Amino acid sequence: MSVEIVTFGCRLNNAESDAIRSAAAGEDDLTIVNTCAVTAEATRQAVKAIRKTARERPGRRIVVTGCAAQIEPARFAAMPEVARVVGNAEKIRPDIWARTGPLPRVAVGDIMAVRRAAPVAAPPRHVRASLAVQNGCDHRCTFCIIPFGRGNARSLDLDIAVAGARALVEAGAREVVLTGVDLTSYEIDGQSALGRLVKAILAACPDLPRLRLSSIDGIEADADLLDALATEPRLMPHLHLSLQAGDDMILTRMKRRHRRADAIAFCRDVKRLRPDIVFGADLIAGFPTETDAMFARTLDLVEECRLTYLHVFPYSRRPGTPAARMPAVAEEAVTERARALRRAGADALVRHLDREIGHRRSVLVESRHLGRTQDFSPVRFASPRSVGVIQDVELTSHDGREFRSM
Repeated sequence: MSVEIVTFGCRLNNAESDAIRSAAAGEDDLTIVNTCAVTAEATRQAVKAIRKTARERPGRRIVVTGCAAQIEPARFAAMPEVARVVGNAEKIRPDIWARTGPLPRVAVGDIMAVRRAAPVAAPPRHVRASLAVQNGCDHRCTFCIIPFGRGNARSLDLDIAVAGARALVEAGAREVVLTGVDLTSYEIDGQSALGRLVKAILAACPDLPRLRLSSIDGIEADADLLDALATEPRLMPHLHLSLQAGDDMILTRMKRRHRRADAIAFCRDVKRLRPDIVFGADLIAGFPTETDAMFARTLDLVEECRLTYLHVFPYSRRPGTPAARMPAVAEEAVTERARALRRAGADALVRHLDREIGHRRSVLVESRHLGRTQDFSPVRFASPRSVGVIQDVELTSHDGREFRSM
């Protein structure tokens, strides 16, 4: 394959990688590394991938882009393996990948100067396709470096977003996932409007069986979004929440906009509106100044919010963020707390899978041997199925991570 893309990080990065793949089609011997900067480990893995590619496939051009490249362009430009560094705003421009003349080795602009969200156009590579409708973030959580990689919040125009969803459906997508850096900050004329967008897409795409949301911030959920969750069966009953912690002092030091009671109330209220809803969450272990008692309140949140799918992040110090100047938790404690959260998440997932055994659920076949229920639970098929088909499947057993079906 002449163009290879190595992608790290979020759904937004994956959607952009699909667009880059289309724009760079026809290039020879090109590897594009689309980086993530959410943790120091994510950046380290990108550096490792660059060196591995250069070592195993000598002669290939390696272009680095994504959040880590945007934040630290000089670091990647200094690597002898790297032919070019491309910024986050530049990477989705089709012309940036066209070799029509001399190109700058570092094409990284001022991301904070970007004011409009650009459409990310790419045909779906799978029956589940991501649609980027928002980019950037206006919040400044003390642990987070991502606004400096993505810029300020900006939303795709409603008509462009709806047209993008229609195009994905016409190209064969059976499920569309709305994604962004801070998805619930999607707005129209200065007003929160994610719910309005959801309703507009469902109305414009009657042939779309499934619409799903990527990670959201519950404190920003608008009334239309809650109404859609309650009344639109094609809006999938799965929300991944940006919670981060369960202790109010830690949430304050993180500069989060919600408190523990807000998270619990949101999950309770949404569960009442949509009883089949399943929650996932991002949680950070070992944030600076976190005591054992503070961590215990985060651990308790798994039960109190009835969380099922956890993304656990050991706190990662990011130079330049306020949290990097706060008193650190001992590394061994951070590791143990992350381990405890992952154990709690594994136990919660088993309980969810146990509750579902014996039920028949609607499953979208995403590959010949793997599908997902509406609540995003994976189902492993013993015999091959037709990709793109939605089937009622009896859930007969599980292995602690995914259902098994004949």
